[in-house]
Amino acid sequence: MQKIKEIIAKKITEIISNTGYKTDEDEILSFIDIPVDSKMGDLALPCFKLARIMRSAPPKIALELKESIGELPFIKRVEAVGGYLNFFVDAFYYKELLDRILFDADYGRSEVGRGKVVCLDFSSCNIAKRFHVGHIGSTTIGNALRNIYAFCGYKCVAINHLGDWGTNFGKMIAAYKLYSRKEKVDERGINELVDIYVRFNDEEKKNNALSDMARNAFTKLENGDEEYLEIWQYFKDISIKEYNKTYELLGISFDSYNGEAFFSDKIPGVIEELRQKNLLEKDNGAFIVRLEDYNLTNTVVLKSDGSSLYVARDIAAAIWRKKEYDFDKCIYVTSAGQSLHFAQCFKIVELMGYEWSKNLVHVPYGTMSINGEKLASRTGNVIHLDDLLAESISKCEKIIEEKNAELKDKKSVARAVGVGAIIFNALANSRIKDTNFVWEEALSFEGNTGPYVQYTYARSSSVLRKAGMDSVDDVKTAYPDLSSEEITLVKKLSEFPAAVNRALEENEPSVIARYTLALCSDFNQFYHNCPILRSEGAARAFRLKLTKCVRKVLGVSLDLLGMKRTEEI
Repeated sequence: MQKIKEIIAKKITEIISNTGYKTDEDEILSFIDIPVDSKMGDLALPCFKLARIMRSAPPKIALELKESIGELPFIKRVEAVGGYLNFFVDAFYYKELLDRILFDADYGRSEVGRGKVVCLDFSSCNIAKRFHVGHIGSTTIGNALRNIYAFCGYKCVAINHLGDWGTNFGKMIAAYKLYSRKEKVDERGINELVDIYVRFNDEEKKNNALSDMARNAFTKLENGDEEYLEIWQYFKDISIKEYNKTYELLGISFDSYNGEAFFSDKIPGVIEELRQKNLLEKDNGAFIVRLEDYNLTNTVVLKSDGSSLYVARDIAAAIWRKKEYDFDKCIYVTSAGQSLHFAQCFKIVELMGYEWSKNLVHVPYGTMSINGEKLASRTGNVIHLDDLLAESISKCEKIIEEKNAELKDKKSVARAVGVGAIIFNALANSRIKDTNFVWEEALSFEGNTGPYVQYTYARSSSVLRKAGMDSVDDVKTAYPDLSSEEITLVKKLSEFPAAVNRALEENEPSVIARYTLALCSDFNQFYHNCPILRSEGAARAFRLKLTKCVRKVLGVSLDLLGMKRTEEI
């Protein structure tokens, strides 16, 4: 539909310009939309949006435009109804579109990112702790954005900015020396690290000497003590090994694990640069950057004891990434609670004179709660992500056993659908919305869920297998008169490129998720009302071709969301 919208916008702009009024083709393009009621046309231009430009009543504008528009490619008729100019698309366009979808390997892609680099900072877990459901937002949104940017031509650098430095690691090392040993950690992995850390925190409340022990341990670590650095690296290796099991399930990989520790020795250079550029100001012993003139709170960069804060580390990371990757855009996917932090960070980078600061982008997402209660490790209100994935996969196995006991590879299908259910649950709604995680809803196989999408993909695959249609893309198809369900479905397929572009522009994977649900709904309506395998001649050939187009676009959509394709369920 985008192609036809552009044709209409160009013509309308030309007509308006010829009458002596000024307008912009892109503005007209933005006005054109799809009517809610298909009886009102396939596309519509609401002329009240032109009233200011043409200084006339919308119904009069619509009528004048209709009389001047003449013939347009792919448009069979134009009607002026009230203040709307309605366009009815010739069925030939829909038939041509199917060929374009099947024959164009890049259908839906854009070239906007060709020759450009985007860094995506996401997931960014704290080592020596287990993943919980609260991490799913950054992890799945970041991965989906990486897929979308790559689909649009960008070279993507996926960065896991590990939380692997700070006073907590003094506690970890002290706890390890007091309560554990290498053999136990080798045996129990990250669970042992979590347990000894919790134990240390409990004991610290009753024994102040433990606080001194932790501070001393971190001081040794900062000063490069070989033993302590070796223990810290051991914790990091254990953690990444554990996390990679979850990332493998989710189908996610990273190009860099450079975290806080990697940038710790680069912070003094940032502090010195801030001093040289007269951006640091002493305030109650600490050093701050004043941002009140920019509607931001003043930001502490260096505490009175000389230790740096996160903002200094993130500035150091941004400068290093620009030098290392020469990015055109650097995206940070974190909770909305960090919005102020990144606004301050980006403003300071700008004040330091770095013109590329405008290419630093924070992509926030809402909070996650469980059954209405906020996630909190200290209260134990946590569902660990690996446990959730395992439960989801197990439930899927049982459902598949009940529905399709003859399925050959139940385990791999259950894994794909179980993991897909969790991913889709995280991506289905606008990322900024808070999410109340309800176990039963997340794993449901009915309604607007991942399993529903994957099942629809499997249904389209099944139809094509039964018809022997897997290798007949080049067969010429005769076109019958199209039913309303067929036209609706082709229209939805035509919207895929626009959905991809919008998801990219807004850094919003839910645009793809919602589009996918709508496509599934339209396909299933078509499937139930238009016999495919039982039809004959031109109708059968066209419906099989339409099914193949749906399968292709659904498959690409699943890829973009980070979900597995399922040929059978």
